[in-house]
Amino acid sequence: MWPRTREDLERVQGELTSARTEPWRFHPGAAIGAVFLTSSRKGRSPERLWAAAVLDDSSAIVRGETTVPYEAGYLALREGEWLERAVRALPSSPDVLLVNASGRDHHRGAGLALHLGAVLDLPTVGVTDRPLVARTEEGRLERGGAVVGLVVQIRPRARPVCAHAAWRTDPETAREVVLAAAGRARTPEPLRRARFLARSARAIDEDAAPPGWVPRVRGWEPPPPPGLA
Repeated sequence: MWPRTREDLERVQGELTSARTEPWRFHPGAAIGAVFLTSSRKGRSPERLWAAAVLDDSSAIVRGETTVPYEAGYLALREGEWLERAVRALPSSPDVLLVNASGRDHHRGAGLALHLGAVLDLPTVGVTDRPLVARTEEGRLERGGAVVGLVVQIRPRARPVCAHAAWRTDPETAREVVLAAAGRARTPEPLRRARFLARSARAIDEDAAPPGWVPRVRGWEPPPPPGLA
């Protein structure tokens, strides 16, 4: 499901860019999940990875390793498999998934958020701090004359985020999902929880956390350790 070479990934991305899919539309009450991956700070090879997925009060953490370095436009080679495993480890499937990656704002029009949605057969929305290759024009992300995302202000006076159209979602739907998932921070709440859990697992595994420390997110407490895998 996940290419192992740059050439194969480029081919798959080209196919995904031109794939015809039925658009998904946001509706109140839709179950919004999120997935986030972080890597080791210790500079070892292979590099250790932690991917966390959340949906409502459920969560799952998957640990992995990679020898693939980060390279813009080829993130799927490094992270795709582990993000997929984390989402599949959840007890139920979300209606739409937030991914810390771009969607149609990509060199070949198919970033990791879009690719992951195609593999999982789930509508996806990318959320990033800044565009990948698109130009920002009056709150729109534009690539090759097409609008591929929108700039969204979640909290007053906080930096906005980029909401990326991805698998079966358009820019307006991406914006609706991001706003529906908004909490007290500038990052959509499910994605903030997934990021916190992934980084917490890394801290515990690398002995960077205080003894006996239990990770908690303000206003939300994750399930007990059986969610770790």
